[in-house]
Amino acid sequence: MSVEIPAECAGWRLDAALAKLFPEHSRARLQGWLKQGLIRLDGGAAESKRKVYGGERIEFDQSAAVPPAPSAGDTVSGFAGHITLADAAEDIALNVVFEDEQLIVIDKPAGLVVHPGNGNASGTLMNALLHHEPQLAAIPRAGIVHRLDKDTSGLLVVARTLTAQTDLVRQMQARSVQRHYLALALGTVERDGVVDAPLGRHAVQRTKMAIVRAGGKEARTHYAVLERFAKATLLECRLETGRTHQIRVHLASIKHPLAGDPAYGKAKSGDARLDAFPRQALHAWRLALIHPVTGAEMAWESPLPADFAQLLEDLRHE
Repeated sequence: MSVEIPAECAGWRLDAALAKLFPEHSRARLQGWLKQGLIRLDGGAAESKRKVYGGERIEFDQSAAVPPAPSAGDTVSGFAGHITLADAAEDIALNVVFEDEQLIVIDKPAGLVVHPGNGNASGTLMNALLHHEPQLAAIPRAGIVHRLDKDTSGLLVVARTLTAQTDLVRQMQARSVQRHYLALALGTVERDGVVDAPLGRHAVQRTKMAIVRAGGKEARTHYAVLERFAKATLLECRLETGRTHQIRVHLASIKHPLAGDPAYGKAKSGDARLDAFPRQALHAWRLALIHPVTGAEMAWESPLPADFAQLLEDLRHE
């Protein structure tokens, strides 16, 4: 397609003008297409930082910019090394709670890793998604825009198109995606509250996160008391930001770590049922967002998994 840069963009960088003209794509993606020569300025190549003055002609080869349907021998986006679609796709059952042309909403079980990494090259949600929808191989990270820890269960949204992925990432950045969790915290939480404490990598244990006052990333967790037991409190947590291990670190910082948390909840509760729970008691039970194409407000809820629900029932019958 061919389009003229409007006069209102005079003095802007080229990539900023492109972001205005093609808001369905991220600036990083447009910069990549500039480097590939798929976007040309007045018939020639141009760098992202070049200034524009209005009236220049943009030529955009959109057919080449939209990835073709992948074949079995194609390398998969988001994997380290050269892993083909045939090698990466795995027939792993998925609990799909919603699906249309733009989105897939998954209810992830505890124990399933979201994205391949060190020690988890296969058997992940990404592997399952590539079997469920091979076209996701053409989308960065197979359309995954946020994650849940391996042993956290619950709802997670996946983008099926580049347009949907860009929009969902922007919603995450604007904090308009609502993510609510059920968390069983040790001890008695007296009242509702909020933890506002920046997070970063632990200075010594690099697989863990910690509150890092200088240089940490902004993190804020709201929590509300739902039910109290003798040795624990059921909370609803709402994320204002989405940092790695955020709820786990924040609750541990106020002396109420999650039941069953092997990394941040080492203290014994005095209740054998809580101390024996084999994973962090955390479930992403509600997800709400704006549909990236229709603009409709959408929300889903997930029932507690059997192990978490049984633990609560046991605690109620003291």
